[in-house]
Amino acid sequence: MTSLQAAEWHDMFVAIAGAAAALTGLLFVAVSINLTRILEFEILPTRAVETLSIMIGLLLLSVIMLVPGQGSTLLGAEILVLGVVLTAVLLPKRLRIPRNKAEPLTWTITPILIVTAGTLPMVIAGISVLAGGGGGHYWLVPEAILGFVGAILNAWILLVEINR
Repeated sequence: MTSLQAAEWHDMFVAIAGAAAALTGLLFVAVSINLTRILEFEILPTRAVETLSIMIGLLLLSVIMLVPGQGSTLLGAEILVLGVVLTAVLLPKRLRIPRNKAEPLTWTITPILIVTAGTLPMVIAGISVLAGGGGGHYWLVPEAILGFVGAILNAWILLVEINR
């Protein structure tokens, strides 16, 4: 078995698709519940969009991975394009947000890390699958784990911490 045998990954991507869809729905509810409060803060709408984008990215990744009969070139290209689009949309916007000197440095660094962790492994996986080595699909494991962890951290902020 090699990392490029997509059929061997079927169950994992079915689980990721279900979890990403459920969490995306819950994030919409969290944002809806606290929309007025979220809009009071300049950076929180961006955080909400980042979180939803990462979850939708994981959902789309799972759909791509579950399409039967794809060759490794097409699959690698799809993974790479999805990762590059997510990175190109989310990271520049996040990096343009100025740091408020009155806030802890972690309030700036953590969202950057969440966006990077939720996109970069996908880009690496796409390149790796296209190249036929270098870890292939195994790069999608940290993508899923880090994407979910980052989204859950952001969801906590948008649902709970915002009201403190």
